[in-house]
Amino acid sequence: MNTQLYQSIKLMSLPVMELREVIQEEMERNPALEVLADPSTVSLDQAIGGSKEEDDYFEASSDSGFIQRNNSDLSEANQRFIEGVLSHPQTLQDYLLWQLQLQPIDDELRGVCEALIQNLDEDGFHKEAPESLFKPVPPHSLAEAMKLVQTLDPQGSCTADYRESLMAQLNLLPQPQPDLEVMVRALDHLELLEKGRFAEAAKILNCTVDDAEFFFEQIRQLSPFPGRSFASAVSNVRYVVPDIQIVKREGDFAIILNEEEIPILGINPFFMKLSGAGKKDKPARDFVRENIREARWFIHSVNQRNHTLLRVTRAILEFQRSFFTKGPKYLAPLTLRDIAQELGVHETTVSRTANEKYVQTEWGIFELRRFFSNSISGTGSSGSRYSKEGVKEIIREIISGQNSGEESRNLSDQEISGMLAQKGIPLARRTVAKYRKELELGSSYTR
Repeated sequence: MNTQLYQSIKLMSLPVMELREVIQEEMERNPALEVLADPSTVSLDQAIGGSKEEDDYFEASSDSGFIQRNNSDLSEANQRFIEGVLSHPQTLQDYLLWQLQLQPIDDELRGVCEALIQNLDEDGFHKEAPESLFKPVPPHSLAEAMKLVQTLDPQGSCTADYRESLMAQLNLLPQPQPDLEVMVRALDHLELLEKGRFAEAAKILNCTVDDAEFFFEQIRQLSPFPGRSFASAVSNVRYVVPDIQIVKREGDFAIILNEEEIPILGINPFFMKLSGAGKKDKPARDFVRENIREARWFIHSVNQRNHTLLRVTRAILEFQRSFFTKGPKYLAPLTLRDIAQELGVHETTVSRTANEKYVQTEWGIFELRRFFSNSISGTGSSGSRYSKEGVKEIIREIISGQNSGEESRNLSDQEISGMLAQKGIPLARRTVAKYRKELELGSSYTR
């Protein structure tokens, strides 16, 4: 995983406001990168009255789901996006548990994984020894559960320390590495590598100096403390803005990217001119060309992030058309794997794209993760046609309808279970109680 690939993966996971911050940091670092236009700095009067040239990130794309707003749309759309700002705390445990819910595993293994996730500290490491959490748990189940959690994003969580985390991440690299065993052994000599003593490390590892330097560069791209990006979420509320909007137009749905918060980037013309400097000023020319190359890659990565977000949203829209047409209680079972297979990408790509991204719909503002939900009697689209989240909305509707009647009373879980059965939704009383608690709709009494 080289630096450019790592940058692309990082940008893929950023919500729109954090992406804007990273763009600003990159501009301060790379003088070849410049902002051609920044829609967020345009006043409302200018946005409505003036003509704004827009850089179409996707002019070479066949994605029919993307449309650009014209001037007549700007005032209303901007107002909706502003009103759509939400606050949302995000923790490492929340993110891992959400991904775990979508894994096609049995209840026993799921329970072990949940306990392991709840046992993680802010770095993603075990608080207590995993073996001490279970009495008894078959050793192979514990090992299988730990291996599964380690594959979730961020990879390398559910480990004992940074070395074990790095080792897990190396073993999960997307493509086989020719000298993976040597690279893993290099973790025992990080101190030498960090100090630049590559010749000494190469002798110990029985490899060339260039290989030792390459191994160190590979390891530097990994995250020794995978959970730290979530560490501040418990104490700090994070404000989010919808990244994307789905609207109904002329009988069909259109997807609108929130491009108002994303500056339009380009290459500084002065740097382009310097890149053609003669051989006499080779160091300056090489410096300029390297910065131009990095700027072009950064622009490509931002565009790729936006394009992937649109593709994932388009696929979700097709799978969840009933939701967008009829409302939240029609949410269908859907897993990361369903979308990944539809788009021909890895599940972790879909997970990173959906995480912390929000979509504005006719029914309100939802996190993209909301559209992924297992069925009540199976995994994803292979199980029941009723998703867990959809059934929870039906329960909410039943209780709200009962409470709005003249003879308002507290329905029991058993009564709600019976009403669901009449709708063709088999759900045990204890499951109703669990969903009711998650919805914070109060407890029932026993009849």
